[in-house]
Amino acid sequence: MPLKLEIVTPEARIYSETVDMVTLPGSEGEMGIFPNHVPLMTQVVAGEVIARKGGQSQHLAVGDGFVEITGDRVAILTDMAIKADDIDEMKAEEARKRAEARMNEKLSSEETASVTAALAHSLAQLKVKRRHRG
Repeated sequence: MPLKLEIVTPEARIYSETVDMVTLPGSEGEMGIFPNHVPLMTQVVAGEVIARKGGQSQHLAVGDGFVEITGDRVAILTDMAIKADDIDEMKAEEARKRAEARMNEKLSSEETASVTAALAHSLAQLKVKRRHRG
């Protein structure tokens, strides 16, 4: 039985494919999801999602969010998702530097949350891009 992987951000559906297996960054660590997985809803943290299909792997950087897993479907709702091939390493590095510099400023709690998310997004993109150059 195939597994349908959908990754959605507030802006768009970023990924919607039938896959053999999904690896995702859960709050308790990396999780591997195969068809017929026990139903589960849990948190996703900024990191890398790997979609495997027919011996090929597609890598995506994702931000924080939630995942709903049913027997034949993995639905990830996240604040950021970008395919490895679409990541601009220079822009991600600039965003990381900007976020780290802002962390040293006196920020409101709302600004701190925003800057922390921006830093997590840039670090996830850099990790995925640098791991899968090519």
